[in-house]
Amino acid sequence: MPEKIVIGRETRVDFGKYAIGVPAKVDTGADGSAIWASDIRIDKEGRLRFKLFDETSPYYTGKVMKRTEYKVAQVKSASGNISLKFQAYITVKICGKRVKALFGLCDRSTHAYPVLIGRRTLHGRFIVDVTKNEGIYTPKNMMTLNLRQQLAENPRDFYKNVYLRGEVTQ
Repeated sequence: MPEKIVIGRETRVDFGKYAIGVPAKVDTGADGSAIWASDIRIDKEGRLRFKLFDETSPYYTGKVMKRTEYKVAQVKSASGNISLKFQAYITVKICGKRVKALFGLCDRSTHAYPVLIGRRTLHGRFIVDVTKNEGIYTPKNMMTLNLRQQLAENPRDFYKNVYLRGEVTQ
């Protein structure tokens, strides 16, 4: 039986020529994995075409991924809107181990991590140690860390600056 790799709650993953060193959240509460994708469409030959991330991401290369193996699901929101959700098999390198996994393709631009690794990708390959942390700071959680530091150092000036910049929302 192959030895399982111990992985922390966050790690960096590689997608070969498409993206290297991408921050990923390891989430044992999520069944599937997800990745930020853009320009998702089906071409004339019936292949799924998409790009990892978008122009606003530092990991964006603009390279198009093409997949003949993919899944499509109709999802109905709470408000009754129906949308299509695509899933594609993508080879990813996690802690040096190459894994072919099914990723949901979605807009994760508002998430702290552009990649989410769920249970199906982890099962039988990795052991998750939640105390293990690589100290990865994405732009979003780095901003939060900086704001917390500013607040701790001088709370009065922090709140004054936030209010003056119009960042207080009701």
